[in-house]
Amino acid sequence: MRTVITFIIVFGVIVLVHEFGHFFFAKRSGILVREFAIGMGPKIWGYRDKTGTTYTLRLLPIGGYVRMAGNGEEEVEMTPGMPISVELDQHNKVVKINTSKKVQLTHGIPLELTEHDLVDALTISGYVNGDESEVVTYKVDHDATIIEPDGIEIRIAPRDVQFQSAKLWQRLLTNFAGPMNNFILAVILFIVVAFMRGGVYDSNSTTLGDIQADSVAASAGLQSGDTVLSVDGEAVTTWSEMQTDIQASPDEEISLEVERAGEELTINLTPAATVSGDETYGMIGVSPALIETSVFDKIASGFSATIANSLNIFQALGRLVTNFSLNQLGGPVAIFQMSSEAANSGLITVISFMAMLSVNLGIMNLLPIPALDGGKIVLNLIEGIRGKPISPEKEGILTLIGFGCLMLLMIFVTWNDIQRFLF
Repeated sequence: MRTVITFIIVFGVIVLVHEFGHFFFAKRSGILVREFAIGMGPKIWGYRDKTGTTYTLRLLPIGGYVRMAGNGEEEVEMTPGMPISVELDQHNKVVKINTSKKVQLTHGIPLELTEHDLVDALTISGYVNGDESEVVTYKVDHDATIIEPDGIEIRIAPRDVQFQSAKLWQRLLTNFAGPMNNFILAVILFIVVAFMRGGVYDSNSTTLGDIQADSVAASAGLQSGDTVLSVDGEAVTTWSEMQTDIQASPDEEISLEVERAGEELTINLTPAATVSGDETYGMIGVSPALIETSVFDKIASGFSATIANSLNIFQALGRLVTNFSLNQLGGPVAIFQMSSEAANSGLITVISFMAMLSVNLGIMNLLPIPALDGGKIVLNLIEGIRGKPISPEKEGILTLIGFGCLMLLMIFVTWNDIQRFLF
């Protein structure tokens, strides 16, 4: 249960922060945000505010999404002959259209639809109360709502509030805002970790900080404050050098020269084999010593840690290009597994994991792949260079291809994760 809660909180917060970036800048740009959903799947609860945004809580407590008018979202399918009902205001303008069988309008007028235009002309026509002798046409209010088949009430989307009607720079910023929020979240979380630890790790030395209980290091007699001078006779002066040498020897005995209270000791130990992706590393269960730092240094560490994690992800992407393997990728199953490990290691580890995952999501979403934010940004830049946007048909085809490829990759990755972690 602790793992499940950790997974929901970590994954949910990261995705919601990402979507809030799109939501905030879309609102600022005059784009109608029709729905801001928390979770996925069937609706549990919904509320529509005065600006026309419907906030919904959905059954599966994982992530969320933002529906922006005209941004490739699926419109309610309304076809000739479809039975609907409409509600009028005192000026006989339609203020509500009901396409759902789950909802009944108290003052609704039954209408057999013949045609409609809810984008430009803002009209809807049909036979009233089954009278097919006359087609009645109503004007539709600019801020009218439509009740979808699942019972969710959202605003209609006239052209002036659609995504494509916003200025180019506003659309570009709206697309970039999601990943940007992930980077901001990562910086904040890394700062929180620095304050919780009381400082930042000293990566420029090999002095040991915390020794994990029941670890290889603890069993071998290593102590907090020990300084590692060499690994198997090879001198080390930074944490990364020592880490690299130890990780290169999983399940192989190595010798450490250690300085303790002015004396030099030789400690032999065998790093435990730890599998990450398709690679196996040696781990002994130690962390660097903390540097007593000022408030400014702790805040600065949030930025430096975010940059360092970003560089690590770019290096991983480079390895993925030169030597592709599904084991180098991870989906929801892998995230759940890592959430379990983080939950068992304490709150600081959970927050650090959330920060690293937030950086990962930000960078992955910026990849120039259709259907991702990065692909949309590329289209924005092409529009800026050409002076006109790519046709909606071509953009739709590109997005569909990109989405299909991503879904196919996700299926393969998820199945591979299930085989790796569950069998």
